[in-house]
Amino acid sequence: MNKNILLFFVLLTALWMSGCSSKNADNKKDENAGPPPVAVETMKVAAAELTEGLDVVGSLTPKLEAEIKSQIPGLISEVRVTEWVRVKKNDLLARIDVSETDGMVKRAEAAVESAKAGLLQAQVSAQRAERDKARMQQLIEYGLATQQNYDDAASETEAANAGVEAARAQISAAEGEVHQYQARLAKGLILSPMDGVVSMRDVNVGDLASDTGAAKVLFKIVDNRIFNLTVTVPSVDMASIRIGNPLTFTVDALPGRTFSGKVMYINPAVDEMDRAVKVIAEVPNESGELKGGLFVKGRIQTGIRKNIIQVPRSALSSLNIAEKKAALYIVENDLAHYREVVTGAVAGDQVEIVSGLNTGELLVVRGGFNLKDKDKVIISGGQVK
Repeated sequence: MNKNILLFFVLLTALWMSGCSSKNADNKKDENAGPPPVAVETMKVAAAELTEGLDVVGSLTPKLEAEIKSQIPGLISEVRVTEWVRVKKNDLLARIDVSETDGMVKRAEAAVESAKAGLLQAQVSAQRAERDKARMQQLIEYGLATQQNYDDAASETEAANAGVEAARAQISAAEGEVHQYQARLAKGLILSPMDGVVSMRDVNVGDLASDTGAAKVLFKIVDNRIFNLTVTVPSVDMASIRIGNPLTFTVDALPGRTFSGKVMYINPAVDEMDRAVKVIAEVPNESGELKGGLFVKGRIQTGIRKNIIQVPRSALSSLNIAEKKAALYIVENDLAHYREVVTGAVAGDQVEIVSGLNTGELLVVRGGFNLKDKDKVIISGGQVK
C-alpha cells in the first residue's frame, strides 16, 4: 500500500514539472518574438514651392455707388424705374413738376429777342450819328458849321454807341436768365449719374421733393461689376504687403467657389485702437455672383519660395506654432525613428519644416500616434503621394 502511494506522488510530480517546463518555453518564445509591427501610412518627402501669405477676413462693398437726391424742391410728377432695374448713365429716373419754371424760360427767351431788337435800333441810331458827325466835319471845313455843331454831333455819336453797348448788355442779361431757368428746368429731371443697378427706390408720384440740403435719398444705385474688399492686417505684418499683391478668398454664400482680386490701397496710418492697417483690394465681378455686404475669408499672397519642405499637420505631434517646433516619425529599415524638427510658415493644412527632415525620407503621415521610437512598422496602403 505504501509503495502504491509513493508511486502516485512520483508520477504527479513528474507531470507538474513537465507542465512548468512547457509554460516556460512558451513564455521564452513570446519574449523573443516581441510586439507586432504597427501599420502606418507614409509619404516620400519632397521639396516644392511655398506660397507665403497672410490670412485675412473682411467684407465686400461696391466700388462705385451713388445716393441720389433732388436738387430742387417740387412735386414728383413721374417715376420711371423700380428696384433691381439696371440703368445707364443719364437715364431718366424721375421727373419733378417744373411747369412754372418752364413759363419763366419762355418769358426769358422773349426778353432775349426783345433785347436783340433793341440792339438793332441802337446800332441804326449809332450809324446815323456817325454820318451826322462826318457831315459836320465837312461843313466846318467849308465854314458852313460851327465847332459847337460838330461837338453836338460827336456827343450824339458817343451816346448812340453807348446805347449799342447797353443793348448788348441787356441781351447778355436776358440770356443769363434763360440759362438760369433752363438749368432749373434741367434739375427737374432726376438722372442716373452712372451705370448700375437701382438698389433702393424711396419715392412715388405725388411725393414732395426737397432741395439737396434737406432732401432725403430718392434712389440708390450700385455698380456691382467691381467690388472693394476691405480687410485689416496687423501692423507687424504690414511690411510684407505691397500694392498689386494677389488675393484669393471664399464666401459662405457660394461654397466651393474661390474668387480673386489684388491689393490696390494700403492705409498709410495704423489704427491706434487695434494696431492694424486697413488694406483695400479690388475684386472684379463681371458675372455678378458676388453681392455687397458678403463676409469674406481670404489670403493675401506675399511671395513664393522654392525648394521648401512642407508636411501635413497630421504627420506632426507636439506642434507648437509659436515656438516653431514639432516632432515626427520617419521610417528606415522597417523601424520608426522619432525626430524633433524646427517648423516655419503654416499655410492651411501644410507646415513648413525648416530643419530636421530631408528630402527622400519616408515620413509617417498616419498611424504615428501608436508609435514609439524604434518600433517595427509595416507600411499599409502604399505611400501617400
